[in-house]
Amino acid sequence: MTFSAVMLTPKAAAEIHARFRDVTGLRGELKGSRISIVERAYLLELFDRAGGRAWIAVAARDKLAQNPGGTLPSDLALYAALLNLAIARWLPETGGVCTDVVIDDGRYDPTILAHVREDIQAGLGQWGRASLADSQRSDGVQIADVIANSLFNIAVGSPRAHRIQRIIDPMLESKAIRVAKLTQLP
Repeated sequence: MTFSAVMLTPKAAAEIHARFRDVTGLRGELKGSRISIVERAYLLELFDRAGGRAWIAVAARDKLAQNPGGTLPSDLALYAALLNLAIARWLPETGGVCTDVVIDDGRYDPTILAHVREDIQAGLGQWGRASLADSQRSDGVQIADVIANSLFNIAVGSPRAHRIQRIIDPMLESKAIRVAKLTQLP
């Protein structure tokens, strides 16, 4: 599983998304699993040119410690741990000026996500505000999805992994995109 936390202003995210749609003719939600390699490269170039940065939290569930009784961690527990890891990596870099953490509200039940949002808000303290957003209405969440999907393809060794790796290598080298591996659940 991968989770992407991108740092962009809402204005920059909207401009990237609008330009991408203008050039590609995309209709509907921007999803990493639905775009071509060339479209992915273009979006990531726009992201990089705009000064976007991302922390990607990555975990292999079968390599994490098992729960009592030999069961693996739940998808939700893994998601929450990845979200916390990515945000924790950003906080020291914000210098206390983090204003918003926008979390995709489409993955889990709203009641469960409300608890996840509360946990993130508690971690943010006075540094910012955590909120939930419908990914179809959030430019930043859609961009984050493409970045997370890129690292997911690489992590699982998909047929497109080699080409995607070539696209993001310069951003990994410049640290515009960084990877944090989750090695244990809290």
